[in-house]
Amino acid sequence: MFPFDVILFDVGGVLLTNGWDHCERNAVLNQFGLDRAAFEARHPQANEAWERDLITAKEYLDATVFYEPRDFSANDFMQAMFAQSVPLQDGALSILQELAASGKWMLGCLNNEAREPNEYRFNKYNLRDAFDVALSSCYVGLRKPQPAIYKRALDILGKPAERILFIDDRAENARGAAAAGMKAIRFEGAEQLRRDLEILGVY
Repeated sequence: MFPFDVILFDVGGVLLTNGWDHCERNAVLNQFGLDRAAFEARHPQANEAWERDLITAKEYLDATVFYEPRDFSANDFMQAMFAQSVPLQDGALSILQELAASGKWMLGCLNNEAREPNEYRFNKYNLRDAFDVALSSCYVGLRKPQPAIYKRALDILGKPAERILFIDDRAENARGAAAAGMKAIRFEGAEQLRRDLEILGVY
């Protein structure tokens, strides 16, 4: 018997670069010559709502960027955001693909992401080909590390928590999964993940 029925991956920081974290935001703000402090003051509340699919991308951008006239469009800004999404150096994309090819596990994601970047990343990097289930924050209306998102994941998956392996680069998110009874690995690189998966009997 395999040690797990389900393996869940975070996306940003594990498979791909983060979609819209500090580094990505800084790069885009610099590209458009925007004031970083002004943007960051508006970002947290709007981003929380956007990642939970409570507001649209337009509403997010209206709150954070287009509250005053700009000499670029919302589409220009979104395309620059999307361009920040590339495969993570020393990431786990190849590991996900290997596990998917084996057909031994239900594979999925449990990630915090707004709808538009999430869809872009899934389509651009064919993640839906590997995932059997997508538990993105924009689909379930909850964000890590809130306990409720792990409970929702367990409800949807219908598997015992101890039969689910979760992989995330952020310690607080891994702790949240472990607190819900899942086996959690904090991702620190592809070689480390392969070793941990071997120890757990996945490889």
